[in-house]
Amino acid sequence: MNTTKARVPSPRAPFLHNDGTPNASASRLDALTSLRFFAAFAVFLHHFQGVSAVGGGVARVPALYPWSLIGAHGVTFFFVLSGFLLTWSWQPGRQTTGGYYWRRFGRIWPAHLVATVPALLLFYDIGWGQDQTNLFSTLSSLVLLQGWFPNVNPWLPGNPVTWTLSVELLFYLLFPFMFRAFARMRTRTQMLTAFGGLVAMWGLDFWAQYHASVRTESWLMRMPAVYLPEFALGMAFAFAIRRGWRVRLSPWPVLALFAAYVPLYATHAIGPFDALGVQVQASVRQVVAVFSVLLICAFVQRELDGRRGLLHWRPLVLLGAWSYCFYLVHQQVIQAMFDLGLATRASDGNWWILLTTLVLGTLAAWLLYTLVEEPARKWWSARMPATLRTRPMNTVSRDGENPLQRSSDLQTGAGAKA
Repeated sequence: MNTTKARVPSPRAPFLHNDGTPNASASRLDALTSLRFFAAFAVFLHHFQGVSAVGGGVARVPALYPWSLIGAHGVTFFFVLSGFLLTWSWQPGRQTTGGYYWRRFGRIWPAHLVATVPALLLFYDIGWGQDQTNLFSTLSSLVLLQGWFPNVNPWLPGNPVTWTLSVELLFYLLFPFMFRAFARMRTRTQMLTAFGGLVAMWGLDFWAQYHASVRTESWLMRMPAVYLPEFALGMAFAFAIRRGWRVRLSPWPVLALFAAYVPLYATHAIGPFDALGVQVQASVRQVVAVFSVLLICAFVQRELDGRRGLLHWRPLVLLGAWSYCFYLVHQQVIQAMFDLGLATRASDGNWWILLTTLVLGTLAAWLLYTLVEEPARKWWSARMPATLRTRPMNTVSRDGENPLQRSSDLQTGAGAKA
């Protein structure tokens, strides 16, 4: 006798097909694409303004400092967003793991390799960083493994910003296996796993500030495995929404709370640290991760409800599409300004230099996207072996249950109450 429970359609999930996957209109989330640009801009602003409380930056605008220091954690948004979007778009039973890896390679490496060439020239040849690297460190950055080695030279070899790609590479490699593991969990268990990981992440950073050298602490907090909880947080919330969970939350309260948090972080971001400063430093990644996932879910809910706004404006969506390339080149544009002697002392009149640098970085990003990233992605995708392509839809697991939409969750409402 067949004892498999029939799946009960969820009245809270009108955007879901019966197979539990988002439909075509729901899978295109333009608001999230636009948000990528703002995260990349935050990182740019941090690098442009500099870290040092005295001087620093290319042409610092004092009105933006030290608030711009939070921009260093714009990468946390990308880590959370990666977990959310990969889970959101994954079609279990239809996508092959090999095809997924093939597409990820074509999406990430071509633009990265091309952008590394001018970076090596700027940072290690014609720039002030001349002769401060070695072959092993450079090669590790080319294959995006630099984050695993504590003795690379300098701390961020190759194109410095690609330490985050070293983190993302781990995410991409583990995602198919994490997806299967998460699919077996109830929504509550997924959330507990993700938030438990954030607590462990805080504990490591807190311990390292007291017990590790500066160099060891720096390595620990850029090691890829440390950031898995942020990726898992994005995955957990994507699973929850796909299972019918709804976030009746406006983006504005999230943004308002984040704006209130920025001064707290900014005033404790530069040492020496008192007891509160140590805690702020140890918890900033987790705090930004929570703000990020709430903002993502709020905008996804608006998109699923059919509401449109500024983030659907075509120019912003395009800037979001170029954001990966912008991230790859922005620090090189800033470094070029130093090398050309264009750096100047801090002044509130430096807005025009900031905007000019932003425009030049955007132009370089557009060229890299248009001439390298998108053509290479299409070329690589077209050459995917037939054995790696999608297979006929088969989303029902061996126990007769869709892994994204557990019947017990739908019947009891557990899927809507993380």
